[in-house]
Amino acid sequence: MRMNTDGLIIKEHRMTGDDRLVTVLTRDYGVLRAFVRGAQRIKSRSQSGSQLFAYSDLSIYRGRDAYVIDEIQPKEIFFDLRNDIGKLALAQYFCELQYELAPQESDAGQFLRLTLNCLHLLSKDKRPQLQLKSIAELRTLSLAGYMPDLVACAGCGKFEDDTMYFCVYDGRLYCPDCAEDIPCEEIPLGVVTAMRHICYAQDEKLFSFTLNDENFKVLDYVCEKYLLAQTDRKYKTLDFYKSIT
Repeated sequence: MRMNTDGLIIKEHRMTGDDRLVTVLTRDYGVLRAFVRGAQRIKSRSQSGSQLFAYSDLSIYRGRDAYVIDEIQPKEIFFDLRNDIGKLALAQYFCELQYELAPQESDAGQFLRLTLNCLHLLSKDKRPQLQLKSIAELRTLSLAGYMPDLVACAGCGKFEDDTMYFCVYDGRLYCPDCAEDIPCEEIPLGVVTAMRHICYAQDEKLFSFTLNDENFKVLDYVCEKYLLAQTDRKYKTLDFYKSIT
């Protein structure tokens, strides 16, 4: 069966010989591992379109034992990401999030759009890195079925207070009165509003909010801690990004 779609290379796998094994986040078929024949040859037409961060139109078929990409037409390579070690590390983290949380062999259009937008804004310095990181984490979790309940206090239904509390373990919001005896992170109302926006906003409005530097740090801390609590695993690319920033 031949599949024509577009996708982003989110992982490269070292191999001997001329072929390249990649993991690609496709719009229509989710996360796939596939061989790109002859991609490691110096003059291969598939070389640029099969490298990490390459976004391309793809023609894929299912071989006897694996998927094979036999046609690649690059649309965006994101070269600028390789000029800054911090951007490169954060972009790799975005890809690892999709590798772990995006669906396999089913529609992943929203995951792909989110990641492409994050990479574009990161490469062009159009949003603060902490904002992009928080959006990538919380929005990916929401798409993957880990959306937190941020509508109102889980205890009494209160919509908001100057300070609210968020439990990264149950994904619920609490007012000051209901947060007693619950392990929660204290977050200002502005950060609550930003988290609601990330979870509930339409795609075209997702990146249209701002915070002061201090609140961006709080947002970053809470979203990262929620990700780690919900997925219960470590991310090597996250550790590397934090080690250099």
